[in-house]
Amino acid sequence: MSGRPATAVVLGGSFAGLLAARALAPFARVTVVERDALPAGPEPRRGVPQARHAHQLWSGGARALEELVPGTTGRLLAAGAHRQPVTANTVVLSPHGWYRRWDESHFMLLCTRDLLEATVRAEVLGDERVELLDRTEILALDGTRAAVTGVRVRAHDGAERTLRADLVVDATGRASRTARWLTDAGLPAVERRDVDTGLVYASRLYRAPEGARDGFPVVNVQQDPRTGEPGRGGVLLPVEDGHWLVTLFGTRGGEPTSRADDFERYARKELRHPVIADLLGAADPRTEVSLTRATSNRRFFYERMKEWPENLVVVGDALTALNPVYGHGMAVAARGAAALRAAVRRHGWGTPGLARRAQRAVSRPVGAAWDLALGQDVFYPGPTHGAPSARDRWLAAYVGRLMYTATGNGRIARRVTDVTSLERGAGVLLTPSVLVAALAGPLKPALTAPPLTAEERKAAGLT
Repeated sequence: MSGRPATAVVLGGSFAGLLAARALAPFARVTVVERDALPAGPEPRRGVPQARHAHQLWSGGARALEELVPGTTGRLLAAGAHRQPVTANTVVLSPHGWYRRWDESHFMLLCTRDLLEATVRAEVLGDERVELLDRTEILALDGTRAAVTGVRVRAHDGAERTLRADLVVDATGRASRTARWLTDAGLPAVERRDVDTGLVYASRLYRAPEGARDGFPVVNVQQDPRTGEPGRGGVLLPVEDGHWLVTLFGTRGGEPTSRADDFERYARKELRHPVIADLLGAADPRTEVSLTRATSNRRFFYERMKEWPENLVVVGDALTALNPVYGHGMAVAARGAAALRAAVRRHGWGTPGLARRAQRAVSRPVGAAWDLALGQDVFYPGPTHGAPSARDRWLAAYVGRLMYTATGNGRIARRVTDVTSLERGAGVLLTPSVLVAALAGPLKPALTAPPLTAEERKAAGLT
């Protein structure tokens, strides 16, 4: 680097990009390039249309976020976010029946995406080592197949320039053009897999009944991939300011609509249980219905490429975009950013091969979330991936058996949430004691109704 200060450029100023910038700030001067004008507070922006829908940050991601940006959890809670114990404060109908509300094993942070991003953005961009170029279009990577040397950009006034960088991080999400750039540079095409269930998301914000604005559980009616029919489900999440964020979803052939007069009908008639519709009876709708269709699973296996350019790392949805119904995207992004920082610390800034090592590191947190998503999604009608593989079928059968066992076995429920919370790897589900428990099945009889307490039912206006 000839004695000049170390520099990094992060492409994309959303959640994954902000955390990548924070991860690199101890080592280099970081410039974040963002197409949108970023708002000063928790406000919507064009580049994140999915912000209108349900989001959750599983505890594995929350711990990584706190490691990268200390104090964020406290700031979110002070702004009205909820720390929701899992499974103690969750009411969930799985494909195998209602889960019991076991003692807390892990947790999730719940708030709107706007609040989460604004909180993280204020901290990251308040760091003097991080600079923001918003309203700036990313034109292309600069360099060769051997090494990326910078990024060509166009500012809002039309002026073009090249930002030189010792490391470029692509956090541009589903719109990422890195795979194409690599082939244009002469590298072989990256291995890629897409699984698209045609899932459509419809969301609406409600004012919760007065008695149900603090401490109310998450309510989740999950879709069932085993029926051969379209999957339909819904989730009710307590968020800030006494609101419930309600998202309904359906796979190809069972999609919800954007009509306000159809929202509660879908919750009552199309879901496997009407509990969410019942709860909305005493709630006050505060927004129209937001609809999103870009929900496919897509993974680029950059870590498997035999040749990888120096100075380039791909993170977040640009690396692996997950069906949002499972709520893992933000947690994977946070853990990926933590892995990026650890890789740079371990191997040293500017060392040969750093980018390849970092790419492999940020790819590791993807595995469990990817397998959990595909374990269900490959079985819905019409996903664009071909027939499920033998591995897909084995994985789905075993995970299904574990989920069934978890409805009546608290120890197995904890092991399952170890993985779904991204606190531990999937290996904990393959120990001899878990295998024996899965074979034996649940220890308690199935519940016949949603496990809401009498106080919760009264607070929500249910009789």
